[in-house]
Amino acid sequence: MNDKIGARRALVTGASGFIGARLVPALMAEGWSVRVLARTPSKLDPRWRDDVEICQGDATNDSDLHRALADVDVAYYLLHSMDGKGDFIERDKKLAHGFATVAKELDVPRIIYMGGLHDDEADLAPHMASRAEVGQILAESGVPTTILQAGVVLGEGSASFQMLRHLTERLPAAIAPKWVANRVQPIDIEDVVYYLVEAAKLPPDESGALDIGMEEIYTYRDMMKRYADVTGLSSRSLTTVPVLTPDLASHWVGLVTPVDAGVARPLVGSLIDDAMKGMGRARDVRDVIPDPPGGLTGFDDSVRANTTGIDPERFGRIARRVVGAVALTSVIGSILTKPDGTWYRKLAKPPWQPPAAAFPVVWTGLYATIAGASTMALAERIENGDRDGARDYAIALGANLTLNASWSGVFFRSKSLGLSAATAGLLAASSADLARRGWQTRPQIGTVLVPYAAWCGFAAALSTSIARRNS
Repeated sequence: MNDKIGARRALVTGASGFIGARLVPALMAEGWSVRVLARTPSKLDPRWRDDVEICQGDATNDSDLHRALADVDVAYYLLHSMDGKGDFIERDKKLAHGFATVAKELDVPRIIYMGGLHDDEADLAPHMASRAEVGQILAESGVPTTILQAGVVLGEGSASFQMLRHLTERLPAAIAPKWVANRVQPIDIEDVVYYLVEAAKLPPDESGALDIGMEEIYTYRDMMKRYADVTGLSSRSLTTVPVLTPDLASHWVGLVTPVDAGVARPLVGSLIDDAMKGMGRARDVRDVIPDPPGGLTGFDDSVRANTTGIDPERFGRIARRVVGAVALTSVIGSILTKPDGTWYRKLAKPPWQPPAAAFPVVWTGLYATIAGASTMALAERIENGDRDGARDYAIALGANLTLNASWSGVFFRSKSLGLSAATAGLLAASSADLARRGWQTRPQIGTVLVPYAAWCGFAAALSTSIARRNS
């Protein structure tokens, strides 16, 4: 293989994505002239955006594809429709057919595609089946096609890595689906980019699927434990259960982590099968491309490299503070509440008031949701650089918990029915505001807080009715 390619031209699709954004500068460092096909050029990395040829257009448009694929020596197909909007299988199939057809018409010398490690004979989950089908469509186009098949790609910005990272950081103990026991052969993003660049140097008669992956093979549970060990977190405990289907598990992932449930669903689905080299008919990449200089990056080194600037313990610290504040609110409210007192029993109450036994059960669940949702809201705002928003949320949460605890004192101790109704109204408004702030952080967080806001609204109506009946 040549060390330098010269001024040959490469087309990179998906250049604003996790892999494409890293591939572009790597190609330029090897002497390639790079063209990118982008719907929104402003989303391209500003560090190299001015150094590439930008073809603004859409891969679903034939004329845009003809402009993008004209006179290129290699075309990188890094497109997918796994965006949470549904129907990604049909959209991916249509994209691949269109790209392959135009590439063949223009006699593109080579297509390079990123697929997934899989067993060719297995009944694959939809996400993996779709990726395999896209590879087949490109390979059958008549254009020499190299398909690099990888498992979990470790790197900041990877949805798979984000899922691994946030699940580990946020769940010191959890009930998990049985797929966490399946085997995975991960690979570091830098090694992926190396293979993508080297694949462009292959001779014209070299095509087909190549499996790539680091030496280590882990279960998903093992990867979570290794991540915790490398980043200094306490040990993680996972208990597997067979009842969490990929669909249910994806909603769980979409709630617990910032990974959108629509993206988490195909990711989780791809984990229900083992993902290792040598499972199918693909050759080992080492048959045609040597290891990167210095060897493949190991799991521990990859985690260290991709968590630079990340505080893995932030979520735990915030959780301890929020849980402590919510627990204190619960204790104060319990101490001040006297539902078995003579005064309270004699009050006239509306017929729609729930039985007394329902209140502690409901409040226990609501306090748990306040603590979990608020921890996620604060942690995610800080991680996204919105420290002012995190501060405002913390102030709103403090005011809410103060109103929450004080209502019991006003009602049961001061026996001021009018003031207690006003306090309940303020609590309801504060709870609705908290849900709004949670929604702004991430819709799933706001959704979790909606029952709390609804219950506080119900409590305000109940307090007002009691005050009127006993005026």
